[in-house]
Amino acid sequence: MKTAIVTDSTAYIPKDIQEQLHINIIPLSVIFGNEMYQEEKELKAEDFYHMVKEKELPSTSQPPIGEFVELFEKLSVDYDAVISIHLSSGISGTYQGAVAAGDMVEGIKVYPFDSEISCMVQGFYVIEAAKMALDGSGPDEIMARLTEMKKYVYAYFMVDDLSHLQRGGRLSSAQALIGSLLQVKPLLHFEDKKIVPFEKIRTRKRAMKRMEELLGEAVSSGEPYEAVVIHANREEEALEWRTELEQQFPNVEFKISYFGAVIGTHLGEGAMGLGWSKKM
Repeated sequence: MKTAIVTDSTAYIPKDIQEQLHINIIPLSVIFGNEMYQEEKELKAEDFYHMVKEKELPSTSQPPIGEFVELFEKLSVDYDAVISIHLSSGISGTYQGAVAAGDMVEGIKVYPFDSEISCMVQGFYVIEAAKMALDGSGPDEIMARLTEMKKYVYAYFMVDDLSHLQRGGRLSSAQALIGSLLQVKPLLHFEDKKIVPFEKIRTRKRAMKRMEELLGEAVSSGEPYEAVVIHANREEEALEWRTELEQQFPNVEFKISYFGAVIGTHLGEGAMGLGWSKKM
């Protein structure tokens, strides 16, 4: 059985890896006024952060079900099954769109997978699935591996301005108000598929230090892990942090990624994150 891999643009997987592993991307969109842009395809992250400084904060939109149907039907010509891996269903309807589209197409079996997370940490699932598919693994075997991975995949992040999350409905008004009054840099994570505060920390430096501590606890066994530093238009800071982390954790393979337009809309410029997974 030949299996295709689909994910959405919020995995922010580098173009060369997409091509090498035959990963299909369905884009989410950001909307500035009357103008809609498909992220990564029509709007790159660096351009997005420049636009945000000149315009009002945009809104975001999940892919139309029709785009899923069109992609799945196209894949049905050469594939028997498709595994469709998406950002957490607690912050977007993208996963539900894949489920609905899968019920509408014929000639190919669709296996939707809710990563319960986002960004390049979501990409860990996608890359593992794509490698297995290229090696000839079937969809049931791949789905079992992805489910097993959930035990070892974590991500934490901090934002400079809670108002973005509050305005986007990803954080309650009360939580945003308290954070603003105390001028905290709350450490956030995904819990039950939603973004919730993990700990309240007063400064950016301490928040990043706490993420380092959490990574250290996870990798203390000495087993091989992969991790990713994620930034919102703070590439230089991210590169410096990765260098420090590589020195601390020699058993971890580090990558650099970013919060693109859709996730950047909700987190705001200056956000930093750290995610990891045990190598399977």
